[in-house]
Amino acid sequence: MVKDYVLMSDSDSDLYFETARDKNIPIVKMPYTLDDVEYYDDNGASGAEKKLFDRMRAGSKPFTSLLPTPVYIDYFEPILKEKDLLFLAFSSQMSTTFQNVLAAQEELLQKYPGRKFIVVDTLSISMPQALLILGAHALYEKGAPMEEVAQWVLDNRLKSHAWFTVGDLVYLRRGGRISPTSAIVGTMLDIKPILTLTKAGKLEAHSKVQGRKKAMKALAEKVADFIENPQDQTVIVFHGDSHDEAEILKTQIKNRVPDIKEIKLQMIGPVIGAHAGPGTLAVCFMGRERPM
Repeated sequence: MVKDYVLMSDSDSDLYFETARDKNIPIVKMPYTLDDVEYYDDNGASGAEKKLFDRMRAGSKPFTSLLPTPVYIDYFEPILKEKDLLFLAFSSQMSTTFQNVLAAQEELLQKYPGRKFIVVDTLSISMPQALLILGAHALYEKGAPMEEVAQWVLDNRLKSHAWFTVGDLVYLRRGGRISPTSAIVGTMLDIKPILTLTKAGKLEAHSKVQGRKKAMKALAEKVADFIENPQDQTVIVFHGDSHDEAEILKTQIKNRVPDIKEIKLQMIGPVIGAHAGPGTLAVCFMGRERPM
């Protein structure tokens, strides 16, 4: 079926490059800097994730940066010359980059007044955003009009979950999510925060447990607490180069919710990984509305 519009997103979704390629979903590549060299996230195509986490363990301090409006225009304009465009952006609450997307949209709609160009704030990032992209794409493939697909994302964006814990509090301290004092005390007492995506589209601490094993158990429990229709669901166990622990967490989830259709493991991408750090573990799925 020939579509009259294009469904597009960005690499902060961590949508694996093969999936995006096979489903013909164009992806805006987001920048990050590691050891004074700027890279663009290719969602696993080059295996950059492993390199990033190895370098972070060795002391490197990567950081992310904004993608300017002209770069977004370079991505969007070739599409708008031919077709309408639906762009699913990562949460506006995590970066002012979203404003650059809107600026590009405004400029291009003035240049191409006959086109439709819808931007949706997914209020998500990483795999929760990817799950929304895949849900939208299923409708897209069935021939749903752009407005219907956009509305589905708006209706379901607070049902996309991420619950995670980190391997080292230093990365949350660097990102300003916890104070230096909290990081020091938490490390001394082996306190592990359980963080989640909020209704506002932010990443915030939900609770705290003591020890890595309890943190992993808490993640499995969050799947059980919030998942809907598990028999139809793919749950993603996301990890910061912690494959063995991810396998353990996968087993814990299976034991806790045995009728889940599928559980996949995937390494966190470099843009999100730069903030979360090696050792991060997360569970991502669609479920009931976010609790906070």
